[in-house]
Amino acid sequence: MTNKFEAGQVLDGKVTGIQPYGAFVALDDETQGLVHISEITHGFVKDINDHLTVGDEVKVKVLNVDEEKSKVSLSIRATEEAPKKPARVKKVQAAPKQQDTETAGFNTLKDKLQEWIEQSEEREGTFKN
Repeated sequence: MTNKFEAGQVLDGKVTGIQPYGAFVALDDETQGLVHISEITHGFVKDINDHLTVGDEVKVKVLNVDEEKSKVSLSIRATEEAPKKPARVKKVQAAPKQQDTETAGFNTLKDKLQEWIEQSEEREGTFKN
């Protein structure tokens, strides 16, 4: 492999093989590179065959060239514009409604406090006698 490819280049290639981990793309008659499954497209790719088939012409960006191992890392995703994310809408929760103490299904502390004071006074009266 010669030094004809360098990181950042955008080239046209042809898919020559598909594996579960990525797709091989021929850049010329002598050189092919690998597009890892994570570089196929934006978003999650479960099965590469849903996105590519052998023989497809694709535009790829060179991510890395390893001369020693004769490997070229490619990306199709890097040649595509990222999809716009929908603006997240914050959900505002309404403040809980104040219940009327008379219609609440239980006694409030205010009501219980008065009841406890009365009970305490009754007990005091029994102890004093």
